[in-house]
Amino acid sequence: MTGTDDVLLVHGGTPLEGEIRVRGAKNLVPKAMVAALLGSEPSRLRNVPDIRDVRVVRGLLQLHGVTVRPGEEPGELILDPTHVESANVADIDAHAGSSRIPILFCGPLLHRLGHAFIPGLGGCDIGGRPIDFHFDVLRQFGAKIERRDGGQYLEAPQRLRGCKIRLPYPSVGSTEQVLLTAVLAEGVTELSNAAVEPEIEDLICVLQKMGAIISMDTDRTIRITGVDRLSGYTHRALSDRLEAASWASAALATEGNIYVRGAQQRSMMTFLNTYRKVGGAFEIDDEGIRFWHPGGSLNAIHLETDVHPGFQTDWQQPLVVALTQASGLSIVHETVYESRLGFTSALNQMGAHIQLYRECLGGSDCRFGQRNFLHSAVVSGPTKLQGADLVIPDLRGGFSYLIAALAAQGTSRVHGIDLINRGYENFMSKLGDLGAKVELPKSGSLL
Repeated sequence: MTGTDDVLLVHGGTPLEGEIRVRGAKNLVPKAMVAALLGSEPSRLRNVPDIRDVRVVRGLLQLHGVTVRPGEEPGELILDPTHVESANVADIDAHAGSSRIPILFCGPLLHRLGHAFIPGLGGCDIGGRPIDFHFDVLRQFGAKIERRDGGQYLEAPQRLRGCKIRLPYPSVGSTEQVLLTAVLAEGVTELSNAAVEPEIEDLICVLQKMGAIISMDTDRTIRITGVDRLSGYTHRALSDRLEAASWASAALATEGNIYVRGAQQRSMMTFLNTYRKVGGAFEIDDEGIRFWHPGGSLNAIHLETDVHPGFQTDWQQPLVVALTQASGLSIVHETVYESRLGFTSALNQMGAHIQLYRECLGGSDCRFGQRNFLHSAVVSGPTKLQGADLVIPDLRGGFSYLIAALAAQGTSRVHGIDLINRGYENFMSKLGDLGAKVELPKSGSLL
């Protein structure tokens, strides 16, 4: 989308009601696609969402000689890595765009080809996400890295070797990097202070199906015993708990009622507890979860984000919109991304009362407390939101602006909606299914 096609008019004040479906997790599916590179046989991945990150990885795999085609059922991909080859640097850069996923191609390409090129990386601007650590890890495995025009060139003169690694912070991306590199490295790799998100566990399940030997201890230690060869896999991706929570927050903020088919209780337990404390209602069955606003006042809460099993940072932004409608003072302490609360300035323009602080409020001290970042917020409510001109800053912040516009009185112009396609499959169609009054200015017709 470009120009006016990237702007959405949102006529707020209508509760969202109806049913939508979430498919495979954005934070797992592209990584499982990269894992197919490690196999000597085709892989079959099911429950794949049609989102931009999937299309980016599909293009990058095809550039490297991997055949990617749809399977028999909707949302199924068959990935054949039999003829992996080097790709043109300019083509890699063009396909990668703003995605950070290409960094995860390093280990698999070093194993398959002995070399790799990684362009400069983008991604959502929500705080520091340094890639230097990825390269430091690869050096420990034995990779040689040199900076070249437009990116980094990596070589593995000999077979990569297992090593001991301790993450300074349980980063999801760094944990994925180690897993995708260690499975074919010689010897044992021990990763301590690893991320243990459900999407990490699901990636481990994928790799184990391929023939990897991986164990997880209760102290965030993952041990990988390298093998000489991996086969393909057949796997159904776990559902996207982050998208499910976004729609749950939309139901709460708009006083609506949304059945999220595909939502799973086990991966959302921390969110569900918080949702209930705020005053939201939910009902779980074998096919999904229904979320609704039961009427009456919502409750102010203290919320602190953390790595799994804590409250996920990607759940925070959509729920903050609902907290603007809660009675009293809510305290939000963001401990994962130091700049993630910047999206609240637009909510204040719409009538919210949100004050940001550099101190660690309402909870334990975190790594941002002494570093001059506005990473705590006090939300005073309830406040009536009014329509406004909004420019989407990042993926979750963008969906949060959409929720705010839907909850507000009047009409909002939301700019940059194409960014939402990175992680929300067919979100425009889903809005229509839920009765939202939205339109593209060019067409002038309600969806």
